[in-house]
Formats: sequence, structure tokens, C-alpha cells
Amino acid sequence: IESLVVCDVAEDLVEKLRKFRFRKETNNAAIIMKIDKDKQLVVLDEEHEGISPDELKDELPERQPRYPSYAYQHDDGRVSYPLCFIFSSPVGCKPEQQMMYAGSKNKLVQTAELTKVFEIRNTEDLTEEWLREKLGFFH
Repeated sequence: IESLVVCDVAEDLVEKLRKFRFRKETNNAAIIMKIDKDKQLVVLDEEHEGISPDELKDELPERQPRYPSYAYQHDDGRVSYPLCFIFSSPVGCKPEQQMMYAGSKNKLVQTAELTKVFEIRNTEDLTEEWLREKLGFFH
């Protein structure tokens, strides 16, 4: 059995995530991360400003895992910008990829001190409604 690979997080990405967590802007923004298989590092894939959950969904590959981190601004008067970490691990990914992403997720979450951690198995599941439900805005 292959041992579980736990990838480190690229230094500049750790810094970027730290800044992202304390950002002052009030729009939705996303940092999408991926694993560089050769370096066994979690690295930046894409950055987006002013991106809706639906747009974010369209940026995620349907056959490859990704780690989007999403600053979500909701409009119910409470000013809070929860930073969500979503592990997108679509059904149909290569098992080795899936394992690598699954194995590295906790380290990334700990390193970046992310607290709201969700998982989707189908990129279509990433909707505003799903997000609001996950974040408990309906309670």
C-alpha cells in the first residue's frame, strides 16, 4: 500500500492566505489552491476578486481536486466575512490525486488556520444556498 503523501504548503501561499484571512475588502474573493505533484507542495492555482459562488463553481475543474478558500460576504446585515475552506474532490478524479489531496488537507487547514472546512464531491454542489446552509445563516 502506498503511504499517504502529506504535501507541505508553499511559503508564499501561507503568507497569502494569512493576508487573505485579514483582508479588509468587503467583496467575495477566492484563492484556489492545487497540489504541485512533482514538488509535493500545495501552491496557488488562481485568485479571484468579486466572485460569486456560481462563478467559483465554474472555475473548479470537474475531474480534478482543488482547495478553494472563499471569503464570502453575505447580506443579512451582520458584518461577518467567514473564510470558508472547501475541499473539492469530484467523483471521477484519479485515486492517487484524491489520496494526495485528502492526505494534505488537514495540514493545509492547520497551517493556514482555517476554521470553516467543507467538502464537495461534485462541483455542481457549490451554490450560494449550499454555502449559506453550511455557514448556518438559516438558523
